[in-house]
Amino acid sequence: MKPTLLALFVLGLFFLGASCGNADNDVNFDPNQGDLGQGKPVDECLNLGENELLLSIQDQFTTLPGKVSIFFRVSDTNGNPVPGLTADQFTIYEQGRNDACFSTISKTESKARISPNTQIFNNNTLLVLDLSNSVLSSSLSELKLASVSFVDNVMPDVESNSFKMAIYWFDGEDKLHLLNPLTSSKSELKAAIEGISQDISQDPSTDLYGAVIKATDIAEDILASSSSADVIGAASVVVFTDGTDQASRYTQSAALNKVNNANKNISFFSIGLGAEIDAEVLSDIGKTFSVFAGNKEELESTFNDISFRVSEQANSFYLFEYCSPKRDGSGENNLAIQVREGNRQGAVQTKFNAKGFTGGCE
Repeated sequence: MKPTLLALFVLGLFFLGASCGNADNDVNFDPNQGDLGQGKPVDECLNLGENELLLSIQDQFTTLPGKVSIFFRVSDTNGNPVPGLTADQFTIYEQGRNDACFSTISKTESKARISPNTQIFNNNTLLVLDLSNSVLSSSLSELKLASVSFVDNVMPDVESNSFKMAIYWFDGEDKLHLLNPLTSSKSELKAAIEGISQDISQDPSTDLYGAVIKATDIAEDILASSSSADVIGAASVVVFTDGTDQASRYTQSAALNKVNNANKNISFFSIGLGAEIDAEVLSDIGKTFSVFAGNKEELESTFNDISFRVSEQANSFYLFEYCSPKRDGSGENNLAIQVREGNRQGAVQTKFNAKGFTGGCE
């Protein structure tokens, strides 16, 4: 049985499991997005060169008789996710206490693999729709079509408890309305969207800042729930609007502070429609990525663009596992993992304890 994966958050960083091995956490690996990195730069003796890809360790653990598992995210130096990597793109290096530098571990003998991360990782998307009077009266059908396309693109074809989405909507009320709770069912989500009618809202104003604040709080609660179940959680908040905040219940600074101080596991996306939006404010709200549609006919393509980005974020998390040649009694060993994608490379160093390791690997 694998050990407990997660410990308490430290200063809002990602969880780092207090299991058989633990990574150093004294390095900020992503200069653009803050304290995402767990680990440290690889030893200079490897001479791997500059990192063009950043590996951010989220958790690690060992499983007898000799398996080492590392859960991490891969991004480029601008913070953009790097999805779709395969096991043959990774190189493993180990350094024991008798080694002057690292030795490469055979990919064949190590049985290196990218494994399903459903047991330790949950990805949640919150789609937050502006259903104020301007949307309901002029672009509801286009919004419904775009939202259904978004669900189709983001949610996997085969239902999985590790990929869920919820849909919320807002108008002028001081309330974020729930259209559909978190679910892994595409059909349930699309049915909820199709059920939106023009009389759903009773307040024609727009409480945009309130919606952002409340959606962030919900995302924070989801991550807290995941952590209590020893599961690493990530969330994406996707906000659509066709205008600016009119209700004035909350300030712009309060909304942006909420976004900027949110858990690092939360990504923020925004979609704007028409000429009445404030593109600068929406870009700040959608700090991960923002798109703008000039008219309602462009809504589906802009939603598709965001869905692609959301999917990339989710699929840039990897559970990499291999069978170590180290054995019981070898103590604590250094580990370096390098990934190559085209002409780019990146690497991260950590350590693990081989206590109890014997021959063979499950």
